[in-house]
Amino acid sequence: MDTEPVPDPQLDEDKKLPAAVRARIERNRQRALMLRQARLASRPYPTGEGISAVKAPSKTIDSGGGFFIEEEETKEKNVEAIVHKPGPVLEFDYLICEECGKDFMDSYLSNHFDLAVCDGCRDAKENHKLITRTEAKKEYLLKDCDIDKREPILKYILKKNPHNSHWGDMKLYLKSQIVKRSLEVWGTEEALEEAKEVRQDNRDKIKQKKFDKKVKGKVL
Repeated sequence: MDTEPVPDPQLDEDKKLPAAVRARIERNRQRALMLRQARLASRPYPTGEGISAVKAPSKTIDSGGGFFIEEEETKEKNVEAIVHKPGPVLEFDYLICEECGKDFMDSYLSNHFDLAVCDGCRDAKENHKLITRTEAKKEYLLKDCDIDKREPILKYILKKNPHNSHWGDMKLYLKSQIVKRSLEVWGTEEALEEAKEVRQDNRDKIKQKKFDKKVKGKVL
């Protein structure tokens, strides 16, 4: 009697994940597998081949009758000679740096922000500067949904708040990815600047109204 296959809850759970997340998980799994294979290739395990048997010298025993006899050692000492086999030739799925064009396997930006830039080309002060979530929303007029829900969801790292550790961790985003997302939302840099000017004008008008109301109250 055939038994029905038992559904794998892990597979069902994986299917519920977004395609981008599943792709990221698979990519990390493949990378971990390749790194493990590379370590095994650089440190091959010893094999049983090349084992040679060395016979220990026989013992000389006093017979008690005025002469000596030689007793053959009944046990042989096996000395294992470690034989190193050449590691297999592995082909890795290298990334190509967007800056220098060279191949690389791993980097800070590729791990944290899915950006194909090697560590040698990373420019933390300019091209690959990090900004806070608050700055991203204020300077580039992005909403929470633009950052957290619009595909692909923007990556970030957590860092302790330098001003007050009790305020919780800061979310830091790659500025270039924030700029790119703002252009997706607003279309052009000009449209973004116009929207910023409109918002600033509205804030100025609100401040002026509050000031006028305050002055009027004092006069009365």
